[in-house]
Amino acid sequence: MTPSFLTVTLIIIVLSSAFLRFLYILPGCNPTKPRARRRGSPTRLLIVLGSGGHTSEMLSLLHNLDPNLYTHRSYIVSSGDDFSASKAIEFERGIEARYGGSEQDTTLIPSTYDINMIPRARKIHQPLLTTPISSVRCLLACFAILRTHTYPDLIIANGPATAVLVIVASLLLRFFGVRGTHGRLRTIYVESWARVNTLSLSGKILMHGGMVNRMIVQWNNLARKNQGEFRGALVH
Repeated sequence: MTPSFLTVTLIIIVLSSAFLRFLYILPGCNPTKPRARRRGSPTRLLIVLGSGGHTSEMLSLLHNLDPNLYTHRSYIVSSGDDFSASKAIEFERGIEARYGGSEQDTTLIPSTYDINMIPRARKIHQPLLTTPISSVRCLLACFAILRTHTYPDLIIANGPATAVLVIVASLLLRFFGVRGTHGRLRTIYVESWARVNTLSLSGKILMHGGMVNRMIVQWNNLARKNQGEFRGALVH
């Protein structure tokens, strides 16, 4: 066998192995159940806040969130989005007011949160030519946040490009089998209430790419088209 034949064979084997590995970690190709956990064990939730209406919708659908179940919340906001950051702080103050308890109440698990800012994947009116560069910067920032502490058990998103990149980063970490990701980094994408007949571009990428564990839609019309799970209107 010639060296060129061996090289081609090796490349084919490597690419085939990578492709099979990618199919294995894709939630849409290999659905798995959440790992069992002891009642009361700490759970990390990563919440991706888009901006404006996306942020308002996300915090609305989380209005009944129980901090005893999700003991640490990490929020991701895009650079310059002071509105989302302030809304996250306001949301956490509401949780504290509802579940803070008294000094004698020992049933509550210590609950914490943090807010992380990342570069925008694409700014408004940004030329398409420079979008790949800003998207790579955003993706690298997503890696850094996901690895800052213990990997999140669950990622929930409903926003535009930033949400896609956060989920892509989580898939790449699982693809390379990074230590600590097993059984974590499960993903839920909630399509906007405004999407009645068709998915958003982000929703289409994640749905048809099989990139999320659950795709939730808020209109039965979309569910009938096999474009997600309908759980009723989640925004109040």
